[in-house]
Amino acid sequence: MTIKRFFPLRLVALVWTVLALLSSLAAADPAFADTIAVQRASLQADGSGWSIDARFNFDLNSSLEDAVNKGVPVYFTTDFNLSRPRWYWFDEEPVNVSQSIRLSFQPLTREYRVSTGGLQLGFTSLNEALDVIKHVTSWHVIDRNQVRPGETYNASVRMQLDIALMPKPFQIDAVNNRDWSLASDWKRFTFTAAERAK
Repeated sequence: MTIKRFFPLRLVALVWTVLALLSSLAAADPAFADTIAVQRASLQADGSGWSIDARFNFDLNSSLEDAVNKGVPVYFTTDFNLSRPRWYWFDEEPVNVSQSIRLSFQPLTREYRVSTGGLQLGFTSLNEALDVIKHVTSWHVIDRNQVRPGETYNASVRMQLDIALMPKPFQIDAVNNRDWSLASDWKRFTFTAAERAK
């Protein structure tokens, strides 16, 4: 008798718990809005192969903006992948490259710095610095000898806030904090290798 009496109460408690969980997820939806949108991406022939030109759109949430203004460097990594499906084996992946851009703030000079490789640019505002990060241009990703002329390939590009490159104490906090989650989906498009890259 006791089991029968408590079973409906447990069922009601379970239903209320599920409803509370669903409503909290619905309320948390804006947190998932912190994504990077890929507006466009294309490959342009250069002297020795092809370069990618991609435009991303995103805003830093208040936590990320506050961290940057306190001098914490953040890194944005752009990944590019080129593959060709094969019916008899795994897809061929002739190209799989990444490029990281560092965004930092220098309190003494009140300057935002964007650096990649050996290149470093200074900006007076955060928006100016982000405009440079959002537009990946003339990044050489494919050499002529990596693709076969006339073949069609699947190209993919994405950008993400790279937590792994941040200072160690911030990596630990970032793993458990949704505010540090900023990434795009893969933008996929087809690419046919011309006879020669002009």
